[in-house]
Amino acid sequence: MTLRSLYVDFDSYFASVEQQLRPELRGKPIGVVPVMADTTCCIAASYEAKRFGVKTGTRVSDARKLCRGMQFVEARPAVYVEYHHKLVEAVESCIHVDSVLSIDEMLCELTGSMKQYERATAIGRKIKETIANRVGTELRCSIGIAPNPFLAKTASEMRKPNGFVVIDLQDLPNCLFSLNLRDLCGIGEAMERRLREHGINTVEDLCNASKYKLRKAWGGIEGERMYARLRGELVYTPPTRRATVGHSHVLPPELRSEEASFSVLNKLLQKAAMRLRSYGLVAGALLIRLKYIDGRSWDTKIGFDPTGDTLEFLHALSRLWAERPKTKAVPLAIAVTLFNLSEEKSCSLSLFKNDRSRERLNALIDKLNLRYGKNTVYFGGAQIGLNAAPMRISFTHIPDITIESDE
Repeated sequence: MTLRSLYVDFDSYFASVEQQLRPELRGKPIGVVPVMADTTCCIAASYEAKRFGVKTGTRVSDARKLCRGMQFVEARPAVYVEYHHKLVEAVESCIHVDSVLSIDEMLCELTGSMKQYERATAIGRKIKETIANRVGTELRCSIGIAPNPFLAKTASEMRKPNGFVVIDLQDLPNCLFSLNLRDLCGIGEAMERRLREHGINTVEDLCNASKYKLRKAWGGIEGERMYARLRGELVYTPPTRRATVGHSHVLPPELRSEEASFSVLNKLLQKAAMRLRSYGLVAGALLIRLKYIDGRSWDTKIGFDPTGDTLEFLHALSRLWAERPKTKAVPLAIAVTLFNLSEEKSCSLSLFKNDRSRERLNALIDKLNLRYGKNTVYFGGAQIGLNAAPMRISFTHIPDITIESDE
């Protein structure tokens, strides 16, 4: 018996939090949306809604057709972050949380006697019981236990909702054969296509393929890592480095104009700049993206000397905005992304700019907003969109409420 990893995956997390807080929603199909508009998409769906085919990304208008009587609630990111921390504390009271992987996923390492089947499963049952007692009965989770994190995550997905699956070395690889290729972490649409080009059409084919064949299919070392993971081996994965800082927003109907879109972009960029500085980073490029209600989209980018200065970013935004296509199409969604990131402390000073007053200005604005609430001080271009684009939660980013909340 070689059990090393315990994976906790919360089921329909945002929807479950809403059902916990609002008993009238329990047992009913609900969708969580960024704004109350039929043109937006569900960012989460309860399991009752999923039975009707509604899932993350389903347009609200389509969800209404799939599930008559479905209810929609506007997302409350700050509440979901608050509950996330409660859940981490609940799990931590049972076993140390080794890694928080997203707002609704965490990984625990099994050590010593915890690796024994009876002890590992007892810990899993205790986690479920503790969450129900300390956080809420609607916050159900699926737990996977396996020889490595990859297989533990796979196990947590095999019997949802509220599942509990243990994969032992002796179960491999047969226990995986009923899965689809896309059920495995790291295999998306493009990777599945590449695997099929190499004659790998099923998980059984994948498990039976040689290390050399998988390296060829992946085009590098990741194929060998997959080979090892499927056999229960622990695989070292180099730590990832933050590559971008950005925000996106689906515009509510009242802000679907060019003037309002630019104002919301302005606000998003100011938020991104503050986050960037909180990480001790600077950016060397900016990308903006605009999506129209008719399905068309436009994006453009610009590079500059590495900086963390909000005013520099806003000047770059204005230059990019001037390049937008002249169209009568109605804007639906916008995004700003700062990239080409580097650490501020390792960044060389520009030969042409060395205005320390800008650094003091940015530091003062950040300090005032942290102390008195966001939007206490802001640059005027964000005025129209000031109350738009509240804090959002991405798949891999858990917002720091002190930095990102608008409260």
